[in-house]
Amino acid sequence: MPPPLAGEDQARADFYGLFAHLLLAPPNAALLAALAAAEPVAAAGEFALEDAWLKLTQAAAAVDAGAAHDEFAAMFISTGTPPLNPYASFYLTGHLNDAPLAGLRHDLARLGLARARGVGESEDHLGALCETMRVLIQGGPGMPARGLDAQKAFFEAHLRPWYAACLADVAASPDANFYRVVAGVVDAFLSIEAQAFAVLDAADPLAA
Repeated sequence: MPPPLAGEDQARADFYGLFAHLLLAPPNAALLAALAAAEPVAAAGEFALEDAWLKLTQAAAAVDAGAAHDEFAAMFISTGTPPLNPYASFYLTGHLNDAPLAGLRHDLARLGLARARGVGESEDHLGALCETMRVLIQGGPGMPARGLDAQKAFFEAHLRPWYAACLADVAASPDANFYRVVAGVVDAFLSIEAQAFAVLDAADPLAA
C-alpha cells in the first residue's frame, strides 16, 4: 500500500476528483445531498474558494438531480455541436481533436496513462484533465503518486492556458444555474493551484 497523502495533498486530490465528476456528468441525488451537507472549507485565507464552496453547498441543497441533469444536457450535450465544448483543443485552436490533444496524449503516454475503454470524452476535456491531476497527486492502480514538479508541468502545459476562459463561458451560459456555481468553485480552486505552482518557480532559482 502506498503511504497516505499529507492532508493538503489529499484535499487537493479530492477537489480534483469532485470537479472531474461534476464536469464529466451531472450529479445524482446522492452527490447533491453530500454536497449540501458538506462542511465549510477552511482554505488558509483563500476567501474566494471558501465563498465559492459555500455557494456550491447552497446550490446543491436547492437543486434536484433531474434539474441538474437537464441543465448539464442543455449545456454540454447535443446531436450536433453543443453550446459549450470544454476541450483544450477547442479553446487553444478553435477546433476539436487538434494539436493540443496530440501533445496531451504524448504526455499521458509518457506518464503511463491513457483514456479508459468505453470513455466517450477525449482526454483534453476539462473534467478528464482534473481526473488526471487527481491521479498525479494520489496515484492509481499500478501508478505511484507523482511529485509537485510533475504535477506543475502537467498543469502548466494542459490546464493553465485555457481553463479560465472555459469556466467563464460556463458561468455566462444562459442555461447555467447550478453549473454557474460549479464554474465558480472550480475557477477559485484552479486559481489557487496556479498561484501555488508559480510560487514553486519563484522558490527555485533554476526554474525557467
